[in-house]
Amino acid sequence: MDMLYSIIGILIPFLGTTLGSALVFVMKNEMDDRVHKIILGFAAGVMIAASVWSLLIPSMSMASEQNIASWFPASLGFIIGIIFLIFINKIAYIFENRENGKKLDMLMFSVTLHNIPEGMAVGVCFAGFLAGTSGISLLASMVLAIGIAIQNIPEGAIISVPLRAKKMSKVKSFVYGVLSGVVEPVFAIITVLLLNIVVPILPYLLSFAAGAMIFVVCFELIPEMHNDDKSTLGVVGVSIGFVIMMILDVVLG
Repeated sequence: MDMLYSIIGILIPFLGTTLGSALVFVMKNEMDDRVHKIILGFAAGVMIAASVWSLLIPSMSMASEQNIASWFPASLGFIIGIIFLIFINKIAYIFENRENGKKLDMLMFSVTLHNIPEGMAVGVCFAGFLAGTSGISLLASMVLAIGIAIQNIPEGAIISVPLRAKKMSKVKSFVYGVLSGVVEPVFAIITVLLLNIVVPILPYLLSFAAGAMIFVVCFELIPEMHNDDKSTLGVVGVSIGFVIMMILDVVLG
């Protein structure tokens, strides 16, 4: 039964991408800029809170149980996660130059790449749950999966809606949006299958996932919220997303 719950949890973020991509069927034009800023802010707030309560705090708790200085795995994994995403973005930049400005192709490639560490984060949590690791409950893992799913909704939309605006059919635009999220459950499942290898280094992997998520927030979501004006809508979204995710994690986790 635990495995069944884990499979369901692993698929939740992919559901978020699918729902976001499906917005192409109900939206006639591109997303209203104000709504876009709020959604981006909300996603950023969710990811920040998830990084702290679902990833870094469990990482430090597990390190203490392993008689390791709690700050060491959390710090090392976090820094490696940041460096990994910097490397991923360098690769994306190279492809961007080769594509000679095909912005939507580049956007889909970037979203797909960034979904890999998010899938790993979900897989790491459920691997810890299946291994009976203290500090990682089924509810805590589900909360993280739901948080990433919420963050994935605008990601799915920013793929499918612009493609529709360029006269691509709604169905094809939807499919491209969905495909950008396929890597998440794939890498989550791979992580769970490597359970025996993952458990001893779980504190490092959790903080690695936190670093990767914080990079996405700082490098993509926050700048996008303030790309053209001094609007505070993004900040409102961050606050709401952070508080909701914090409450879910504390109450359910």
